[in-house]
Amino acid sequence: MKTTVIGYPRIGSHRELKFAEQKYFKQAVSADELAQTAKTLRDENRKTLTNAGIDQLPSNDFSYYDTTLDTAFLLNIVPKRYRDLNLSNLDEYFAEARGYQGDKGDVTALSMKKWFNTNYHYIVPEFDDDTDIKLVGSQVFDAFKEAKAAGIKTRPALVGPYTLLKLSAYKGSKRPTDYAAALVKAYDAVLAQLADLGAEWVQLDEPSLVKDQSEADLELFTDLYKPILANKHGLKILAQTYFGDVRDSYDLLTSLAFDGLGLDFIEGAETLDLIKSKGFPTNKTLFAGVINGKNIWKANYDEKLALIKQLPVADDQLVLTTSCSLLHVPYTLANEPQLDEKYKRYLAFAAEKLTELTDLEQILNGNGTDALKANEALFAQPRYEENETITKQVASLKESDFHREPSFEERAAIQKKEFNLPELPTTTIGSFPQTREVRRNRSKFKKGEITKEQYDEFNREQIKACVEYQEKIGLDVLVHGEFERNDMVEYFGEQLDGFLFTSNAWVQSYGVRCVKPPIIWGDVARTHDMTVKESVYAQSLTDKPMKGMLTGPVTILNWSFPREDLSPKETTYQIALAIQAETLALEKNGIKIIQIDEPALRENLPLRKSDWYSRYLDWAIPAFRLVHSKVEPSTQIHTHMCYSEFGDILDAIDAMDADVISFEASRADLTLLDQLNRDHFKTHVGPGVYDIHSPRIPSEKEVAGTIEKILKKVPLNNVWINPDCGLKTRGETETTASLENVVAATKEVRQELAHEGR
Repeated sequence: MKTTVIGYPRIGSHRELKFAEQKYFKQAVSADELAQTAKTLRDENRKTLTNAGIDQLPSNDFSYYDTTLDTAFLLNIVPKRYRDLNLSNLDEYFAEARGYQGDKGDVTALSMKKWFNTNYHYIVPEFDDDTDIKLVGSQVFDAFKEAKAAGIKTRPALVGPYTLLKLSAYKGSKRPTDYAAALVKAYDAVLAQLADLGAEWVQLDEPSLVKDQSEADLELFTDLYKPILANKHGLKILAQTYFGDVRDSYDLLTSLAFDGLGLDFIEGAETLDLIKSKGFPTNKTLFAGVINGKNIWKANYDEKLALIKQLPVADDQLVLTTSCSLLHVPYTLANEPQLDEKYKRYLAFAAEKLTELTDLEQILNGNGTDALKANEALFAQPRYEENETITKQVASLKESDFHREPSFEERAAIQKKEFNLPELPTTTIGSFPQTREVRRNRSKFKKGEITKEQYDEFNREQIKACVEYQEKIGLDVLVHGEFERNDMVEYFGEQLDGFLFTSNAWVQSYGVRCVKPPIIWGDVARTHDMTVKESVYAQSLTDKPMKGMLTGPVTILNWSFPREDLSPKETTYQIALAIQAETLALEKNGIKIIQIDEPALRENLPLRKSDWYSRYLDWAIPAFRLVHSKVEPSTQIHTHMCYSEFGDILDAIDAMDADVISFEASRADLTLLDQLNRDHFKTHVGPGVYDIHSPRIPSEKEVAGTIEKILKKVPLNNVWINPDCGLKTRGETETTASLENVVAATKEVRQELAHEGR
């Protein structure tokens, strides 16, 4: 029996990679200095894994931005527009991830989407008819050689060819099957070179197999892997899956010449039954994902041992591993000295999960009695005290509590008269740039260096300046800028009962963007106003409508580390009741447009369509409706979603019964608009007219062209104009320039519409 992990966090235990890359983007450090920071982080990860006693270490799980992009870059899958910039390899790579605007040209970034059912985002590779697939990069080899030089023979890992094809975009006439032969040849070249370097195992990640598979899908998988596995160059090949079970492909996987199969026993609802009913080949190694790679609760050893003992494999066929990469959890509890031990003893971050793996290995080998007894003692005692008031409130909810009256159409007429907004009303998604001064003000307050009054006064000055700026450039519906908020989930969690917070538990969301998810420790309840003061003050500064800004219950759940002792449905309903109370408080205090953001709605959607409604949407959509079901018809409810594929759940989104929805569309070329038309989507929409996750500034002409495209697909009266996401992470200069171009472009289009008599 051995232990391993699928992957390890790479941003740095104190976000060293984030800060180094930000300096590189500002030309404050060189490429060599950035590379040295990256090497230091890889060295530290290997040391951590080795010291923990992990038997097999992966390599090439590190990335400057995204491993899917890395694999495409390795294989020359780079659109011509980025090649034509004539940048260095590193800068060309970053241009794909972030876009580029400079003396070499002006290109937008590749699309970015959620990585399966997580809050991590991957960069979508782009194939066209001229894509010339071949091995051109060296990162996977360099990572192996670097570890080997340190005395460690690793298991190189990269995204497998099937998942690469399934996650990519296709811009020409060719389809995924047209690239299969070239990909086989390229992967063969990778394996041959790894074999020459002395590798023994190679990990090919194929998480797309946990989705519904058609016969055509399985045929494509076979066409890719039969020739690859026919000549393994003496290597052992691990097909690694995660985020679910492989019920559609288990027979195929066990029949092909893989040497190891990585299966998820946490989210894989049918994984154990598959192995028990169908058996497991004696000539393969089972990499059993028994430790949760996505949540932070300590494992119950008795439950894990009971699971492992049911596996029909010999000890020498078994490798204990995580259910997915540990990329999705923070580095270590050692970075949380302020967190009371009464909480920490129930938690396990990445480093602690390594200990769990080695503990289980030792217990199964008869040497871990003390660890087992300590774990059993922990789980024998209650973790928290139940809030009976909240649990009874959730239990007493009725069907009528989830529905708003009157109908959408009646509300739209009332609101049109109430607000008297121009055609193509302009707004933003909520947050404005969090400048160094804003962050410093928050830091000084948390450290006790300034009083609450001083902290609030600074934020009031920021709000005032933000409102004045929006009025100056001519936005129609304003926001207060959210200067008091550190994060759209953490801010609310800090003010609600039931949440636990960390200081350094950062998790990578995309590129250099990191989040610090709160932990839902117990029952959730609202005890006081959370946003009313700032929104009311901002509204007092203008006659234009001011949006109240809230985070929705599903997003708060999905962007937190949730409880494992209470169902997601019940937890979300608790949060919904809290946000409902805040919504009504805003309305009572004169805020008539309220945005309830749900960017993470798609995130926990089951990966298999047959489970979408019964396991998720049947309670997630009502949870959103519960929040706004009691507001007046004249109060306009907005919501926002981003960086997910929503086209196949538009009926569910329409059923949220919001009045307006804004969504990310710029990176996806507005393709969602065709689906809105097809499905007769009734909710008014604000497709993002520019990509805020890229530093480039869209021109007025570019924005006007985007608006014209929107109007060809969505009725004029249903369209709002806005960026595709909040502006918190952007700089002030690019933000002001971009917003001014958006407003100017909108006014230009309005004039054209008036001239045409529309």
